[in-house]
Amino acid sequence: MGLSWMAWTWPTAAFFVFVAACLITLTVWELKVPGGDPRHGVFGIDTTRGDRLFISLLGSAFIFLAWMGLVSTLLWGPLAIALVWGFLVFRYV
Repeated sequence: MGLSWMAWTWPTAAFFVFVAACLITLTVWELKVPGGDPRHGVFGIDTTRGDRLFISLLGSAFIFLAWMGLVSTLLWGPLAIALVWGFLVFRYV
């Protein structure tokens, strides 16, 4: 399967596959264990599972952009930070 018709790279395709996998996982999780009731977290807003996924993905994007703009192009550092950020968002937000 070539991705050249959309000028995509494999990392770009992997990112979109990851986002789709997250959405599928959340859907299965909600069907299997209903109860994505809003929680009141440290940001002072009520969030559901989907909200927390969106916040973690958006925050991760900003982490990666800031890292590439300020530090370097090696992306292992921001990956670790983004994973910790995602864990913290799902745990405390």
